[in-house]
Amino acid sequence: MLQPHDLLLNRELGLLEFNRRVLAQAEDESLPLLERLKFLCIVSSNLDEFFEVRVAWLKETDQLTPTRILPDGATPKQTLDKVTRAAHELVRAQYGVLREVLLPALREEGIVFLRRSEWTPEQREWIRGYFFRELMPVLTPIGLDPSHPFPKLLNKSLNFAVELEGRDAFGRQSGIAIVQAPRILPRVIKLPSELVGGQHGFVFLSSILHSHVHELFLGMTVKGCYQFRVTRNSELTVEEEDLKNLRTALQGELRHRQFGEAVRLEVADTCPAHMEDFLLTQFNLSRDELFRVDGPVNLVRLMQVPDLVDRPELKFLPFQPTQPPQLEKKINLFEALRQGDLLLHHPYQSFQPVIDLLHLAATDPHVVAIKMTVYRTGTDSVLMDALVDAARAGKQVTVVVELMARFDEEANISWASQLEDAGAHVVYGVFGYKVHAKMLMVVRREEGQLRRYVHLGTGNYHPRTARLYTDFGLMTCNEELANDVNDIFIQLTGLGRAGKLNLLSQSPFTLHGMVMDSIEREIEHAQAGRPAQIIAKMNALLEPQVIQALYRASQAGVKIQLIVRGVCALRPGVAGLSEHITVRSIVGRFLEHTRVFYFLNDKKEDLYIASADWMGRNFFRRIETCTPIRDPKLKRRMIKEGLRLYLDDNVNAWEMQADGSYRRRTSRGRERSAQETLLAEYTH
Repeated sequence: MLQPHDLLLNRELGLLEFNRRVLAQAEDESLPLLERLKFLCIVSSNLDEFFEVRVAWLKETDQLTPTRILPDGATPKQTLDKVTRAAHELVRAQYGVLREVLLPALREEGIVFLRRSEWTPEQREWIRGYFFRELMPVLTPIGLDPSHPFPKLLNKSLNFAVELEGRDAFGRQSGIAIVQAPRILPRVIKLPSELVGGQHGFVFLSSILHSHVHELFLGMTVKGCYQFRVTRNSELTVEEEDLKNLRTALQGELRHRQFGEAVRLEVADTCPAHMEDFLLTQFNLSRDELFRVDGPVNLVRLMQVPDLVDRPELKFLPFQPTQPPQLEKKINLFEALRQGDLLLHHPYQSFQPVIDLLHLAATDPHVVAIKMTVYRTGTDSVLMDALVDAARAGKQVTVVVELMARFDEEANISWASQLEDAGAHVVYGVFGYKVHAKMLMVVRREEGQLRRYVHLGTGNYHPRTARLYTDFGLMTCNEELANDVNDIFIQLTGLGRAGKLNLLSQSPFTLHGMVMDSIEREIEHAQAGRPAQIIAKMNALLEPQVIQALYRASQAGVKIQLIVRGVCALRPGVAGLSEHITVRSIVGRFLEHTRVFYFLNDKKEDLYIASADWMGRNFFRRIETCTPIRDPKLKRRMIKEGLRLYLDDNVNAWEMQADGSYRRRTSRGRERSAQETLLAEYTH
């Protein structure tokens, strides 16, 4: 019999389970070899953020409220213990895949990572020259003594602890020095092809430094050199009390992010115990928080290797996204939208229409105003450039920039400054509520009246990720939707109560209620003997009230099919509780990012796209939008492309078990991959 706290699975363990599924991509021999290396790197990148945010939060919660009970019934300390064990297992598996699977396979393909013991005399000479030419001028060794305390080391920086013997020119003999590798230095260096017989030969920066570190300590004997890396709490805290300017306050906080409390120490497995203890003491960490690795301490930097290797057969086939048929007629984009709504499915369909809409708006003399939300857009964005051009051209440009978009704060602060300098109105949303909605509105004067053109999406206004993430975007000039979007912009830029919207559901006001009401309506249909069904696709499912409602729906006989890429706190397939619920995760070439919600509703088929996952933060602490898809043709297309293909997938699908583990679905007969099907249908 499940107890109340057993009804929800642990969030942090669910995130680690997701990374196991990503790691399985690195092991999958059916995938191109260099792409498998990328998946290995993605695991490291994900783990960095996991420790910077989730583990840091657990540690802080344990310190402040150790008796707090988390949704799954565990205390912060109990959760930390489980997470630590699971993280160690995942990291061991990850380095095992690198060492035993990927590096040998790469070597067979002529892509070689040369150990110091393998360097030929000619290679050694070139590497020595590289050290003196590229490394020596930018390295700053710090010998530890009373005048040189242990340095403040940047978050996730590559460092070396060097054990020394002897006295220096001033008679000092501290015995330990720290060398930090500046971030401008590449972590993987490609050797000239003539030195590796035409192969692709690489050496790690750490190997070069290990080999030549003695050059930094003339007259001293180097007894050992050990690479290490510390991960720090990277959450930003800005208090509303006495806050006058969010951007100024956030800029101050960003300077401190690199030096937050340590949460993890990674060291090479050659590091002796006494040096590990010394480093742990400096960072106030326990041995459980020490990760010994057999290889580079930062695998993320291997992500550059595929770009340095010109071997197309070892990478995914390139593709060219197509334009919607309406736009292939070379008609004006505004005219195309007046003829009917456009539904864009990225990355299979091009993101270019969104870019074109902004460029057209910036130059069209009939456009009078542009309004847009910005969450993540990148440091180099043609969209932001278009907004700057529009403002300089005299358009009324209003941009709601979310300064608290985690790890994109600096880029967003920079764009906010550039937009203001160009004459745009820049606001930062509502303090305490992240603006996560994806909205763009262009106001154009046509035949003496103003018409509004709108884009609403599930993904960010980021052209690069639009080729890597799956997302939907709706482009329309529907007046009801345009009125809703305009009302939300007025909320964000002005003051006043939230009014009733025509079609959109919005967090933090109506979205949670809409989802709950939709689930309850399916329960009523099932209890009345009518067919009842829910299909929902999202990145994460954590909100307890929604999960409880889904359990009630299952008990009433509603068929529920959930496609949750990442963490899911719901237990599927439990007799008497959730036997009518299935949960699957799709992990493939593209990161599944769409949020699509379907409710059968007595065969009316209510269908929505949203910027929000079913998480507490999205429902109650963010400003989100959820858009109904009402056009019958678009609805049929989205049900097929956004849901049915994923339910039929037997290549990239993982089926969730009641205990929170996942089993990869095996193909029976013909293989069906949603992503490959859509690539074949839409791209060149």
